[in-house]
Amino acid sequence: MRVRGAWRYVPIVFWATFVALPIYWMVITAFKDNSAIYNGARWLPWVDYTPTSQAWHDVLGGSESVIGPLEHSLIISTAATLIAVFIGSLAGYGLARFRLKLGFMRNNDISFFIVSQRIMPPVVVVLAFFMVFKYLHLLDTLLGMTIVYTGFSVPLATWFMLSYFRQIPVEVEEAAYIDGDTPFSAFWRIALPLSLPGLIATSLLTFSFVWNEFLFAVVLTSNKATTLPIMIAIQQGEQGTNWWNICAISLISIVPMVLFAIVLQRRLVTGLLGGALK
Repeated sequence: MRVRGAWRYVPIVFWATFVALPIYWMVITAFKDNSAIYNGARWLPWVDYTPTSQAWHDVLGGSESVIGPLEHSLIISTAATLIAVFIGSLAGYGLARFRLKLGFMRNNDISFFIVSQRIMPPVVVVLAFFMVFKYLHLLDTLLGMTIVYTGFSVPLATWFMLSYFRQIPVEVEEAAYIDGDTPFSAFWRIALPLSLPGLIATSLLTFSFVWNEFLFAVVLTSNKATTLPIMIAIQQGEQGTNWWNICAISLISIVPMVLFAIVLQRRLVTGLLGGALK
């Protein structure tokens, strides 16, 4: 019976191996040199090749250090996520709790219009952002990048938070109104804490989008606000591709997302399921 039951874990093991293999390959490549990479597949450190830390010296302290871009990515992603999720929460709460009218549009029309802004491909507006930011002297600035990513993240945050607020019984807030709370007070003290799993899930999705975004970063930055995706891209030059540096920078870039998911795993799963069961 135990052997028969063990077969249930075969798909899980297969899937875990499928997911972990690229990460393992990225880790070992980050500790290889030129000869170890281009002289055939080498899977086992200290058996097939001798590990080296040259890539880490390059990306942490060399001329291609990622410390500055890492700080830029953290500042821009954190600021854009906090602002976008807060604005999205306010908009989602208003659409979930009040009957709104904007011309001929009602709540459903307004929510669809907000979400439709996110459907628009970024490549359509990137040139417009470039021209406006050049006029306002916001090119290659942390403030400019935060504004861009906040604007593109608010529609998605609004859509997600709207679904979470609709699941909260309105009677809870009506009881607060009886006690003298204002709509904003009920939102801040009651609705927002109850939607914490949704806030976490929305924050993770927003942070992930900003953290990995490339198009706006490559067009609107040059040096002072360069982010990690740009550092990965410039490892491909005329002399070839520095795969060891790319893997080292990629490992650094996934650390914040992994830590975020591990620390907030339980609430994250609850929040994602809550959005799926809208």
